[in-house]
Parts: sequence; structure tokens; C-alpha cells
Amino acid sequence: MSAARQVAARATTSRWLPLTHLTAPLVLGTLVLVAGAVLARPDVAALGVAPLVGGVWQWSRRPRGALTVELRAPDQLTARNELRAPAVLTAPPGVRAARVRASSPGTRAEERLVRLTPGATRELTLTTTSLRTGENELFRLDVVGLGAGQATAGEVVTVGPARVLVLPGRRPLAELPLPFRLQGLVGPHAARRIGDGEELHDVNLFTAGDRLRRIDWRTSARRGVQGGRLQDLYVRRTQSTAEATVVLVIDSRDDVGPDVATWAGGREVLTNDVTSLDIAREAAASLAAAYLGQGDRVGLEDLGLRRRPVRPGGGRRHLDRVVRRLALSVPESTPRPRVRAPQVPSGALVVVLSTFLDDEATRLALDWRHQGHRVLAVDVLPPVRGGQLSGRLLMAYRMVSIRREDRLTTLRRGGVEVVRWAQDGEAGGRAELAALARRRHGAPR
Repeated sequence: MSAARQVAARATTSRWLPLTHLTAPLVLGTLVLVAGAVLARPDVAALGVAPLVGGVWQWSRRPRGALTVELRAPDQLTARNELRAPAVLTAPPGVRAARVRASSPGTRAEERLVRLTPGATRELTLTTTSLRTGENELFRLDVVGLGAGQATAGEVVTVGPARVLVLPGRRPLAELPLPFRLQGLVGPHAARRIGDGEELHDVNLFTAGDRLRRIDWRTSARRGVQGGRLQDLYVRRTQSTAEATVVLVIDSRDDVGPDVATWAGGREVLTNDVTSLDIAREAAASLAAAYLGQGDRVGLEDLGLRRRPVRPGGGRRHLDRVVRRLALSVPESTPRPRVRAPQVPSGALVVVLSTFLDDEATRLALDWRHQGHRVLAVDVLPPVRGGQLSGRLLMAYRMVSIRREDRLTTLRRGGVEVVRWAQDGEAGGRAELAALARRRHGAPR
């Protein structure tokens, strides 16, 4: 998904400098001409005329206008796809080529020699990949214009990097857990109450309000005939259909990477490292797309922000709204602990996506569970690189890891189902969600 709006950046240069292809003939021709004059050798002086005249002729053909570079990057792109942005080069008369260097944070810069037509434009497509979501600075372009014969070159023209909102990618999810109690009168799931649906509930005696088309004539003929006459009618009652309400709760207070040394904030996370917030955004976007795709209602709550949550809704536009809010979720200072858990609709499935490095998310998840909701805790901590940890850092990580495992154990004992969302999103999260979906949703334990 990408927006139609674009973030345009433009830069120009009109100063052109001589290169070795131009200065070498001029210097060589001048030296030979001076040497011939000093030695009174007209034949030697004549040898310097040709390179000198050639250099002057090349200088006279130098570009006279400005080289313009414009970057038209979309204001938002989707991760895990190839991110693209067009760039337009407008060459003045005299420019025949340009050396282009494209780079983005976390990727290796690439250089290309691009042929240009004097007085015309040339459009290039910049491509990059990004494992990081949210607001990122991408697509930096450095361009040097080259004159005829590469005798002259312009100053370096730099555009970008452009600030682009990278939306989280989505992975397909087939089987999903449902709330204990389904709401509504229509939807994709079979509820336990009697109503209009497709799954058979039972066969019962005909009562006032039953529809005639639901009469089971075979059962009526077998059970309702007394003394050769039809006395009772039986109807087939079905389970009503309903929709599920899912509330995604993302914990944007933590944004930690696989390097434990960056957890305390002393060092920045590398731009090519996937953080816990990136994993949480992808997991939440995948769950939202899957539930909305089957006709359910999805809402979004952020534990790190006090702003208004996204109320449960359905449809394609609502999915776009949820995904964009996920991409904009970033840590903002240190929020105060919540006195009570945010209010969620009755009978909703609450999905808490957190690293569980503190007690806040654990306490709120247990509060929702005690209120009767089915609560799913999704662990989004990325795999830790602990091979090069020092002694003190390794000891600190072990203590933090032990306390985190204690919190996850407390969640399991409290009736909260815990799912590990692996970085690849396939082996862990998808299989565990499918296993939870096969459990019959009934009354809360």
C-alpha cells in the first residue's frame, strides 16, 4: 500500500570545473609551447599548439546551464516489499552523462554511470529494502554531472534522504482464536445461541415464531404421528452467526533490538536490526488484516500513548487506519503507569503485544482476563545476540530474562494464552495461533 502523495526534493548546480581530461592537455600544451620559445625551437613549440587548442576547444564546450535533480519519494511505503522512489535528472546543454550514487541507511551504497541527453530529462527508479518500520529517512541521491568527453564536471548535487513512513508488512494467517463470547446477530462465526445460521443446533417441537421453511417433515412424520394423524411438527433449529470483536493492544513504551547493550539507551540500535516495535507492528498488522478479512471488528489501543484509541470497526478503510496508526506508534518519554486497564468492549478478544520487560503489560493483561475476556499475550522480543556480552552485561541480561520468564509464567497461570511471535513470523506465531484456534471457545475458566 502506498499513498498518492509524494515528498519532492530538488537540488541544482550551475558551477562546472575542469577535470584531468581538460587540464592535462592545457598544462602539457603550455609547457611545450614555453619550452619551444625558451629553446628557440619553433618545431618543439608547434607540438604544444595542438593539445593547447584542443583543451581550449573542450573548455568552450563546457555546460552552460544548471543540472537539476528531483526526488519524488512517496510519503508512505510498505515494508517487506521493494521500496521504490522515482528521481528525475534534467540535463542542461553540454551534459552527456552523470555519475549517480544512491544510498539508504542500513544498505550498501551503489554507483552507476547514467547517460543523459542534453536539454532533456531522464527518470531513474531508486529501489531499496527496509526491515524497519515507522518513519525512516530513505533514498539519498548524490549526482555529479559530466560534460562532453568527461572534460568538465559539476559540483556534487545531493537530494534526500526523504522522510518516508514505512508501513508494517502483513503475513497471511489462516486459523485465528476467537473470543469466549461472540457478539452481534450477523457475522462469519457460528454462535452458541439459536438463530439464523447454517450449523445445526437441534430438532425441536414447532413453537410460535418458528418459520415454516424450517419444518423437518421426516422427523415430524416419524415422531409427530399419533393414531394415523399428524399431531406435532418438528423444526430444525440452527446456531446464529455472529462476529468477533478483537482489540489489539500494542506496547510502544519499549523499542529494543537484538543487541542487549542498546537496551539501556547508551547506544543506538543499528538501522538494519529489527526491533521489538517492528515485530509488534508486523504482528498487529497481520492480525488486523486476518480478522478484518473474515468480517470481524478490530480496535487498537496503545499503552505508551494517552491519545484516543482506534475504536473497533471493519472494512478496508478501517484496516488502513489501523496500519497507519501502528506505523506512527513510537516511544514517547516515560508514560505514567495506568491506574486501571483501558476499557474494551464486552466479550472482546484482547491481544497484548509487548516485550514484557516490566510489570505494566502483565498487570493489564491479567486485569482484562479477570474481567472475563479472552486474553492473548504476544511476545515480540527479538532474538538476542548474546555471544559477545561482557561479564556484567551478561549477568544483567540473565537477571532481566529470569524476571521476564516469571511474568510469562504468571500470565499462563492466570489464564492468559502466550504466543511467541518469531522474527520470521512463520514457525512460531502462525503455528501457535492455529493451535489456539482449534480450542473450543466456551465459557471463561
